[in-house]
Amino acid sequence: MAAITAALVGELRAKTDAPMMECKKALTEADGDMAKAEEILRVKLGRKAGKAASRVTAEGIVVSFIDNTTGALLEVNCETDFVSKNDDFLAFTNECVKLIAQHNPADVAALLALPMNDSTVDTVRSALIGKIGENIMPRRFKRFTGSSKLVSYLHGTRIGVMVEYEGDETAAKDVAMHIAAMKPIALSMADVPEQAIAVERNVAVQKAAESGKPAEIVEKMVEGSVQKYLKEVSLLNQTFVKNDKQTVEQMLKAANTTIQGFTMFVVGEGIEKRQDDFAAEVAAQVAAAKATA
Repeated sequence: MAAITAALVGELRAKTDAPMMECKKALTEADGDMAKAEEILRVKLGRKAGKAASRVTAEGIVVSFIDNTTGALLEVNCETDFVSKNDDFLAFTNECVKLIAQHNPADVAALLALPMNDSTVDTVRSALIGKIGENIMPRRFKRFTGSSKLVSYLHGTRIGVMVEYEGDETAAKDVAMHIAAMKPIALSMADVPEQAIAVERNVAVQKAAESGKPAEIVEKMVEGSVQKYLKEVSLLNQTFVKNDKQTVEQMLKAANTTIQGFTMFVVGEGIEKRQDDFAAEVAAQVAAAKATA
């Protein structure tokens, strides 16, 4: 049997970035054959990726890419905040967002099928899962293309905004930052989804009914509440974060700038996070260790 030296293990680790003990086991199984050991690790990492793929990914990052009037905004999820800072994870997400802008995939499945590093996005993703030990998955993206200019704003890595505009770039960047802070759901009052308005109206009706006032007064109270809500959630009607004396619409008019649309992603929005009880987890591990002792 070939001698499995530290140098050999180190060489395999440098090639695969797999854990040292996994490299040693693979080399032992392969009787020192480096190529065979790499193949063994790929199989093991693939199995590891398969186990990780069922776990909740509520952390992650939002990244953006702009090339003239073409751009993309992408959210990629992982399991922990720690991994969201990993250099390989960051490189993967930045390459993905470029591919979206360049190739216009129809959905996440189409993105995963795109070529990457002489392979596919999904193959690279699976290898990265095996290397890091956490589930990783592109969740959603928006591609932008057309005649409008583009500007993006990233608040750290957890909130990403892309704005389509005509006019002054500084004003557009200020609007992108405003969106990240104030989180409007629509460009104008007319663009607020009917479902959101219906929910707000229902709440207003219930509150107004408790007042005991005449029906005509209740109706005015409800309408007033709905109109207030529409102003609060529509971008152009919001008070500008940098100047509370004017609305976003007034600021844009002064800067001779118009906003055609915007998209905002917040990491993990709508994903139910797993709530771990750390003390219970430790207790369970101790109990399991005693049972096998």
